[in-house]
Amino acid sequence: MMHILTLLSCVLAGRLAACHPGEEHAAELRARGEFLQGHVGNLDHCAQELESSGVDRRDIQRRLFMTNRLRRKRRLEDEQDSESWHALHASRESLFRSTASCVLAPEEMVGPYYVAGESVRSDITESQPGIPVEVDVQFIDATTCRPVVGKYVDLWQANATGVYGGVVNPENGNGLADQKNLKNTFLRGVQKTDDDGVVKFSTVFPGHYKGRTIHIHVMLHPNAKPYPDGTIIDHTAAYVGQMYFDQKLINSIERLAPYSQNRNPLTLNSQDLLLQQDLSLGGHPIVQYKMIGNRLEDGIVAWLRYGINPAKRSRVSPVATREGFLSRETLEVQKSEM
Repeated sequence: MMHILTLLSCVLAGRLAACHPGEEHAAELRARGEFLQGHVGNLDHCAQELESSGVDRRDIQRRLFMTNRLRRKRRLEDEQDSESWHALHASRESLFRSTASCVLAPEEMVGPYYVAGESVRSDITESQPGIPVEVDVQFIDATTCRPVVGKYVDLWQANATGVYGGVVNPENGNGLADQKNLKNTFLRGVQKTDDDGVVKFSTVFPGHYKGRTIHIHVMLHPNAKPYPDGTIIDHTAAYVGQMYFDQKLINSIERLAPYSQNRNPLTLNSQDLLLQQDLSLGGHPIVQYKMIGNRLEDGIVAWLRYGINPAKRSRVSPVATREGFLSRETLEVQKSEM
């Protein structure tokens, strides 16, 4: 049965801290900082290996293909492939360096909105309104500089007005009165990394909520396997992280509907303590992006490369598990594995 976490206030230096509700934020930041100190914060040391193995070249080709496919889907004017290729190729080095991100973050960073038991699917939109986003997330083993292949990745985020589906708590949507939200699965899903360590999701640009800048959560499971009904329930993670967006892009999208209807106070990137800690320690978890057309409403392609240590293990605690909605066959499989 689903349960609701008791929410705690996060106070830092006598004021409300930028945080997920329910987190002891000052202690969490200290633990996270201690963990990240002494770890490689980016993938600069892998540049030669990723170039020579063809990973960089295939990344550029994949993003170009995604952009042009979406332009055709939206019946926009065709781009000149050669021109786009050369533009992306010329900026390859700067893109690579800026997409290198943080290594494994401690378990505490999973936040209070992670729900176990989501479906393996690439399109997680479920008709949620917002700016279309194609997310391309890549995981590289920072110890070997090779792609992390064949691992399942959870992704979850808030909708345009800052609401997480599948969760009930006082600071989410309509609060404790919104019990129907427990059954919602929008903007949540799982994908398996391909030969280049990549997962792709179709979603919408996330909205903001009180205390945090705009972000998307990701979690890589080292040994997860889907149940017969196509869901993943795994409480072990090799990576727990968050993706962020350029502040200028956020500001532009916030002026558009339905984001402009979001009444939550907006936290800027510069005010978000978790993001600022990542940046101060050498990571750069801010996505690169390309607009599909001339308008944001046409959508964007966003990509980010994570450097992780897949041998690391941490226990993660979901706020809820979708047991109540699983098939009898899946429940029997789970019982046999206990």
